Amino acid sequence: MVKARTSAAELIEKGRVRVNGARETSPGHAIKTGDVLTIALDRTVRVLKVTAFNERRGDAASARVLYEELSEANPDSRRN
Repeated sequence: MVKARTSAAELIEKGRVRVNGARETSPGHAIKTGDVLTIALDRTVRVLKVTAFNERRGDAASARVLYEELSEANPDSRRN
């Protein structure tokens, strides 16, 4: 969702991340498979279910297979 760990930590510190419905306050909180993350970004809210983890950091393409998108990527696409 963000490119750097510091950006992710900022989202958490600003109260924009929930883990399983509870607001997260610690950037070091451990996440496990099956957790549902709700992330409030500038113009969207993303809801993701963690499905797996990588041994090492990777690019965005390799990260996409590690979660399931539960929210619609583009809410405007619902309009007819």
